Amino acid sequence: MGRTIEATCNAMKAAGISDPFDKAAIRKLGVVDLPTLQKKANFHMSVTRDLFGSEISSNAAEAFSSGLKGRFNETALTDDHQLENSTYPVLRVIDGQFVTEDVPALRAINSRLLDDYIADCQGGIDRWNKVIEKSGINFKFTQPHKGFNRKIGEFNKVNINPAGELISADAWAAGKDDWLVNADDYEHINSLMKASFEPGKYASWIAPPRVGINNQPQDFEYVKIEHS
Repeated sequence: MGRTIEATCNAMKAAGISDPFDKAAIRKLGVVDLPTLQKKANFHMSVTRDLFGSEISSNAAEAFSSGLKGRFNETALTDDHQLENSTYPVLRVIDGQFVTEDVPALRAINSRLLDDYIADCQGGIDRWNKVIEKSGINFKFTQPHKGFNRKIGEFNKVNINPAGELISADAWAAGKDDWLVNADDYEHINSLMKASFEPGKYASWIAPPRVGINNQPQDFEYVKIEHS
């Protein structure tokens, strides 16, 4: 993702394009525009969050108590690692409103893992934004709200936009193409997926790596292609 962002920023600078939302002009450069990359990030972050399961889970509690499941950096935590009397704050939607409830920590294992994952993801997003900042382009990637585009857990029956607002089904239908990759976006991305076989050459949409694998030069012939 970082190299894709770098390629976009480099192409914009070379072409003298400063507006990251000038999608038509940027796409003509053979790169993926930053707003579309944000939509891709929105999708991948939201579906990955579903992999943590329901925020409140008796199965997770049983797995933790059996020693089959742990929290992030479990060995570095200073509690009793039993959690029988502990609670953890869990964000929920009750009667159409966001509510934070203190839930028995054993049953909120998944919620804590999810919160730690979201915090960890922010480090990567910060690195992406530094690439854009160095290019002088006025754009920042953000994480969508934890309830955005969720199909599992506390938010699977409500519609929440990336900013964290509870919205109607009609508002979701009207806005989803602005928040998630749509058919037009996929058509452009797929048009860029062309093979590049020449050593040292890379597709237009991705910047070269800083160093090659095992510190090999960038034009190292990792794979020999024989043409019959």
